Amino acid sequence: MTISPEAHESLTIMMAAYNEAENLAVLLPRINAVAAGLTPDYEILVVDTHLPMDDTRTVCEQNGVVYLNREHSNNYGDAIRTGIRHSQGKYVVNMDSDGSHDPAFIEKMWQVRDQADIVIASRYMAGGKTNNPGPLVFMSRLLNVVFKGIVRLPALDVSNSFRLYNGAKLRQLTLTFTHFDIIEEILAKMIWETDPPARVREIPFEFQKRLSGKSKRNFIVFSYNFFLAIFKIIHMRRGSRRK
Repeated sequence: MTISPEAHESLTIMMAAYNEAENLAVLLPRINAVAAGLTPDYEILVVDTHLPMDDTRTVCEQNGVVYLNREHSNNYGDAIRTGIRHSQGKYVVNMDSDGSHDPAFIEKMWQVRDQADIVIASRYMAGGKTNNPGPLVFMSRLLNVVFKGIVRLPALDVSNSFRLYNGAKLRQLTLTFTHFDIIEEILAKMIWETDPPARVREIPFEFQKRLSGKSKRNFIVFSYNFFLAIFKIIHMRRGSRRK
């Protein structure tokens, strides 16, 4: 599907993919069905690796989905930047391509789209849940406690990438972070660098285990970038006129 230039309630759904053809074959028909039930003006962008590594392009073509290769490198940050640059929707949903984000939940975020500029599918508010393994849950909870308490980002779940954004505000940002920390960077910059500051809303969400395949998240790289992001975002906040 494509978005009409005259569309008022248009939606972009973007997904970073890294050897996820098997999961996308299951997810894309479901995402198409959900999006079509929300608005006739939608697009689905799958941002694959810098060079193709599996059959993701074929799966996208079979489902009428826009296939993109991430620009510059295979880093997650470049996948997100590529997706944002190509997005056209008034609203932009970012979600994972491994099955951990239930496509049906897009409708719940869509229902509150006018109440916030960032709608977060939150694992850590009342009613939320995560089905990840224990070590990942521990690290994720630690990350979120630190960002809430020290960095003062106004959310209980700052690290879940499943979100709905105000597309215009999102496309204003200059994003520089390299890995999964770009998710925190987007939240911080939309709050501290856009005018007026972004409104944030969380709604409870149950995070699922991936459908198939192995996670691409390296624990050592994730931990290093987690601690580095704390200092970078504290510096960002101190440089902002909004404290």
